[in-house]
Amino acid sequence: MKFGVNTFIWTANFDRSNLPLLPQIKANGFDGVEVPLFDPAAFAATDIRRGLEENALECTICSVLVGGLNMISDDASVRAKTREHMKAAVKSAAEVGAKIIAGPLYSPVGYLPGRRRNADEWKWAVDCYQAIGPVLTDYGVTVAIEPLNRFETYFLNTAADAVALCDEINHPNVGILFDTFHANIEEKDIAAGYRTVAKHLKHVHTCENDRGIPGSGHVEWPAVFQALRDIKYDGWLTIESFGFALGELSAAASIWRDIAPTPESIAFEGVKFLKRNMG
Repeated sequence: MKFGVNTFIWTANFDRSNLPLLPQIKANGFDGVEVPLFDPAAFAATDIRRGLEENALECTICSVLVGGLNMISDDASVRAKTREHMKAAVKSAAEVGAKIIAGPLYSPVGYLPGRRRNADEWKWAVDCYQAIGPVLTDYGVTVAIEPLNRFETYFLNTAADAVALCDEINHPNVGILFDTFHANIEEKDIAAGYRTVAKHLKHVHTCENDRGIPGSGHVEWPAVFQALRDIKYDGWLTIESFGFALGELSAAASIWRDIAPTPESIAFEGVKFLKRNMG
């Protein structure tokens, strides 16, 4: 089991100016960091990889589709542009030494057209992932697709639907990121959700129901931890939360108040909780 933290707790992006965070993250017991990748051309892969190596930390990547990118757009040129973006992101992930790119990588977060998804959109998502499959294989990178809650996407909300999507894509380097925050909204039973996604589970976000310190809210952690043991999950447990005053990022995550004593306490108290229960 590896313990990670998403750097959104400190910064909306991550570049060479944020490298001084790494010794503190290492000192507080993390095995790695999860850094955002939005624009492969601007991603400081060489500098970040050097900083990770100097601090004996590993790396995973989180990503969303921005700048008009959308796998399920009805515009074929947008879909083609998104495929090329994903291929470039895979290469950048490999350059920084990451094996996982995780996130809601199908449509932009917050895109809600006021209807259910349709069969064309589903097919377009499957087609896109099958098209980038060879690149994933070549670079040894896995995409972990994240179902989100209904307030952030209409396309993929539940464990069962995420499994159906991965079954249809049918590529060993495409799986699921399952996040306790979203599951707390969409699943009848969070632990059962982990059992549902077991065969495709590639990454786990361990987040409290209010994005605060893991263990401080009403997520049913004992059942979640038992489910992870039962399915023999041995990957990353990554804490994802967001700074309280990071402008557009905090607004996108709907962080309107201090949800913990400090943003850092979510990470540094949270990892103690995770290690006590799953270490």
